[in-house]
Amino acid sequence: MSNPVAAATGNVTNQAVQFQNNGAPSRQHYGSGVSCNGSTMTFSPFYMGNHTVPFDEEMTQRSYTVAENWGGQINFMFPLDRRGLEQCRKIAKRQEEKMRLDYELVRVLKCAELQQKGFMLAEGTRVFEMCNDVVPIVEYKKNKKVAVKQYLKKECTPVEGFKLPWKKQEYKCPTNTKSK
Repeated sequence: MSNPVAAATGNVTNQAVQFQNNGAPSRQHYGSGVSCNGSTMTFSPFYMGNHTVPFDEEMTQRSYTVAENWGGQINFMFPLDRRGLEQCRKIAKRQEEKMRLDYELVRVLKCAELQQKGFMLAEGTRVFEMCNDVVPIVEYKKNKKVAVKQYLKKECTPVEGFKLPWKKQEYKCPTNTKSK
């Protein structure tokens, strides 16, 4: 009669990788509650390592086991509602235009206040140019008249012929066909 005996030993390693993206798309914020979802690509690298020193029944080290796993996951997410995304971007563009207009109006207002109080920004400073385009209307009209007169005198020739006394002199000026 035979008495077979079998024994087996083994190790089980149970490892898992969990990615936490929660499906969150990329968001661009444009201020005042305007934010639009955008396309997103994410890359999540991972490493799992296991170094084992197993012992037998007599607590003697017989081997050394190394298990290493390297990898990564790439996710692509994009909004499926293109019309909603386009509408959001149009609203964002208007919001940006409004912010720019607000900035320019406040800049002009503050520059005019400085000028009314007799102040200006010092030449050679980083902000000197900030108020150079803010001029009083009276000065603008005067400078424009002078500039037009100089241009007519320098570049144009008066049109000869009959002229009614209440009409201004007409001029023939060169036409510039170059596009700017």
